[in-house]
Amino acid sequence: MILKLTIDDQTYDIDVPEDLMEEAQDFYAKMDQDMDQGWQMSRLWVEKPDLYQRCQIVADRVLGAFHTENKKMVLLMSGYILTRLPQVQEVVVDTSGDITLTEIVA
Repeated sequence: MILKLTIDDQTYDIDVPEDLMEEAQDFYAKMDQDMDQGWQMSRLWVEKPDLYQRCQIVADRVLGAFHTENKKMVLLMSGYILTRLPQVQEVVVDTSGDITLTEIVA
């Protein structure tokens, strides 16, 4: 599956293999368990992030992996978004440091 990712006016098509997403299901479930405990989203503590917020959090991780050129993590985190929101059209990642400004376009 392809995740369209926009960072600083540059758009990338991240091609995540289906088998990677299937193999990562346990990892994604662990990520959900971690986020169930609450998450710091920029200045805001979110007690129980909803699906949209979770995808914003993960998109921030994609950004970090992108900047460190960790291709495997980019694929893994992109796969999380695709498995949780298969109808996603594009993710516009905020680079100002405010996770809550990241847009998930479905």
